[in-house]
Amino acid sequence: MFIIYTITKVVIKENNSNFLYLCGMDIVDFCDFCDSLPAAEQTMPFDDTTIAYKVSGRMFACIGMDAPDHFAVKCDPDRAIMLRDRTDSVREAYHFNKRHWNDIFFNGDLTDDELKREIIHSYMLVVRQNVTPKALREELLRALLSEQAKYFE
Repeated sequence: MFIIYTITKVVIKENNSNFLYLCGMDIVDFCDFCDSLPAAEQTMPFDDTTIAYKVSGRMFACIGMDAPDHFAVKCDPDRAIMLRDRTDSVREAYHFNKRHWNDIFFNGDLTDDELKREIIHSYMLVVRQNVTPKALREELLRALLSEQAKYFE
């Protein structure tokens, strides 16, 4: 995590237009939140600058340290379209299946709670579709519900 904190501070100091990172969720908060999800693991499968979060070996979110202004999450196709129509902060993910993945920008259009809800939605999709056995899947969903209950209200 030390590298991420250092990179974020450098970005803020070098470019005043990134002032937004001081107000609301940023790459550090994103990583902390993803790390807090049950059985989530941080990996770097693509290169040395892209962090991918996986549960049970399947990716649910990723962020680039070289482009810390947005992150990608998996999304139900109907929900993805609805979100893209609702705000400019949500777009088709650049390097992923456009039907199932969204890029979400930290530009202030979405609140921190809305950003976290999208991360949780992605996490839950992956858990429901890919985690076996069923007992483990149910345990992860129960743990998520108890730890992040406010996002399900």
